[in-house]
Amino acid sequence: MTQTFQVKTTTQTEFIDVTHSVQGAVQKAGMRDGICIIFIPHTTAAVTINENADPSVIQDIVMELNKIVPFKDQYRHMEGNSPLISKPVWWGVPKSSLLNQGS
Repeated sequence: MTQTFQVKTTTQTEFIDVTHSVQGAVQKAGMRDGICIIFIPHTTAAVTINENADPSVIQDIVMELNKIVPFKDQYRHMEGNSPLISKPVWWGVPKSSLLNQGS
């Protein structure tokens, strides 16, 4: 069963906690046990799993990711979004999460 939801971003490099949206999709599907596959069908987005206990971790990840894939470089892609296409490559998609008794 497929469930979908939309996420809106406001900056070029942004982490958005989708935990509640994923939990809602799992509940809506009536899943209790199994595997939840989280897939992002766009080249400029990715998903990762992080405990989100310390917000500075996300800030550090963004800082390092911007060093690895800078916004200004000698990109050949003509749309002007080469760094936004390149960054998700480092994360990979999709991600899977095991469900046990609905969570």
